[in-house]
Amino acid sequence: MMNQEDKAAFNRTYWGFLWSSILIALSGCLGIVIDAIIVGNLIGEDGVSAINLTNPVLQIMFTLNMLLATGAGMLVGIELGKKNHQGMAYYFTLAMAACFMVGLLFSVCGIAIPDVITGWLCTNEGLRPLTHDYLRVMMIGAPAYMVMWALTTMASTDGSPKLVSLAILIDNVVNLSLDIVFIKLLGWGIEGSSTATVIGHLVGIAMMCRHFWYKDNHLRLTLRPATQDKFSFASIRASLGKIINQGAPIAVACGTLALLYVACNHSVAFVKGRVGLFALAVCMNLLMIYNLFLAGVERTIQTLGSIEVGRHDNATLRLILRKSFGFITVSMVVICIVVWVFPAFIARAFGADSQATVGETISALRAFAISLALWCYIDTIMVVYKLYNCHKMSLLISFMISLMVIPVLWMVAHYIPSLLWYSYLIAYVIELLIIFIVHKAAHLKFELPDEDNKKPA
Repeated sequence: MMNQEDKAAFNRTYWGFLWSSILIALSGCLGIVIDAIIVGNLIGEDGVSAINLTNPVLQIMFTLNMLLATGAGMLVGIELGKKNHQGMAYYFTLAMAACFMVGLLFSVCGIAIPDVITGWLCTNEGLRPLTHDYLRVMMIGAPAYMVMWALTTMASTDGSPKLVSLAILIDNVVNLSLDIVFIKLLGWGIEGSSTATVIGHLVGIAMMCRHFWYKDNHLRLTLRPATQDKFSFASIRASLGKIINQGAPIAVACGTLALLYVACNHSVAFVKGRVGLFALAVCMNLLMIYNLFLAGVERTIQTLGSIEVGRHDNATLRLILRKSFGFITVSMVVICIVVWVFPAFIARAFGADSQATVGETISALRAFAISLALWCYIDTIMVVYKLYNCHKMSLLISFMISLMVIPVLWMVAHYIPSLLWYSYLIAYVIELLIIFIVHKAAHLKFELPDEDNKKPA
């Protein structure tokens, strides 16, 4: 049981970390949204649609970052709880090296086969040139993207969430400022937007490198595991396996989201045409607003929760989860109300200039506002199962969260097209029912396993 002094200290730590995490997500999410608004007003509706069409590739990059950086971040948190600083440094080194190598692979693809990838993503001839130009630069700059977001996870876990918040904020200020310079003043078009994004990431990386000069920094480069004195490839393989195992549920959820983006783009183009693609692009930017609260809560659960798992403190872990679900509930309600009251204003802010486009976007926004709230709950539940070592259940949700939407989307598009925008809502209600049934049938409990019996459920 916590005394009053312990509760006060816990609340300061929890809310301080949560708001820092939300500020990190806010800087990133608002940067994306404002970027789209600038493109919509300087280039037009097609510019916003073209950026949205590149989302599957960007989502794959994000997925691999989640697999490596988030997986390693949870292990770093557990090692921090155990006060094993050598283990922290080792997982940090492996994650950063792997993220950089993945970024280089994307760079090679961006140089060698951008036309092929654009052909897979975009079937509309009018949008293809814009999609190609934006995607090519983003893929070439992939190492900056991978390293930037990996550093945010590691530095936050090691006690520098405020530095990370400041770095991402400056990243986005640079990005948005250069958007105007490159697009409006230099006339680079949509390539100017992606170039500004890459430069912003490089500035953010430089800012976060300050963490390595702090006295309480535990992150350093080493290939010597905590359990032995010298480097070995066997240890690297085993440790990468642990990282992937930790990050797999979140990465799978992100990866299947890339498939969902492709399926949704094609279904909306089939039913709603070019106007529908614009409305969908606005809704995907609405997703960024939801994601800033979701990412903040999940980062807090993963970081503070993994430390409590390392300490084997079930009571404090439960307290973290109660506060997190309460906060995300209030956040979702407020966002839904704002979207339902001001949908026309949101549509016009992204450059909608015809009554047909505004009307379609209003319908889409109101449906997505409710749907995305359920998505936030399901995604958070997945992280909770992972913390409690229910790996199979967490993995089930990670596959289901997006893949369940695809067949529902297809059936609604072909048989009830008037309800297309509600496909996500229908799928998420089905998913919640499945989670409830499986949880009861498998007799799962949210309890930390005994130290001597840590078998995944």
